[in-house]
Amino acid sequence: MMLSRKAITGFLCNGSRSIYTTATLGKAEDKRQMLKTMPKKDEGSHGERAMEIDITGYGRICEFPKLDTPDRLFNNIPFKQIPIVHIKSSKNNTLLQLTGPDGNPIYNRSCGVDGFKNCRKGTNIAAQVTATAFGKVIAKMGYNTCRVCINGLGPGRMSSFKGLQMAGINIISITDSTPVIDYPTKRPPAARSL
Repeated sequence: MMLSRKAITGFLCNGSRSIYTTATLGKAEDKRQMLKTMPKKDEGSHGERAMEIDITGYGRICEFPKLDTPDRLFNNIPFKQIPIVHIKSSKNNTLLQLTGPDGNPIYNRSCGVDGFKNCRKGTNIAAQVTATAFGKVIAKMGYNTCRVCINGLGPGRMSSFKGLQMAGINIISITDSTPVIDYPTKRPPAARSL
């Protein structure tokens, strides 16, 4: 005789005991109750949704580049000679690299260097800690003013800005170089054969 997982109350034979499946159903109900009482999923730290960059002293907000922007001075450095901080934010890690204006790498750092391993490298906390340590190192090297070029849509995207700002780095411009894919160029994986 096949029994389903529904609540069945009945007798198998004359005088035999009853079969109750309410215990198995109760386990599923207990799990639902436990999931309801658990805290909500962490949606990020302060500054993940809104970015607060200190722009005092520069006078203008959201100024678009003009023809004279490459020759404009920021902290007595022409814009075209300011070093660039490249931030690559993926779902598994956040990579930071300082390059000169010509593109030659000067210093790089990732979340794994700061002691975050495995899935912890992909968190926004790891990105903020790494960006703060990165900013302190490049400030000691003498790079206090920089441009930022960000790539990717990972969780450490905004936290890395906050970390650079906490380290005392003056961010002159922010460029988002995340590629926009209009159509899927990669074939989807084949269906599992069972």
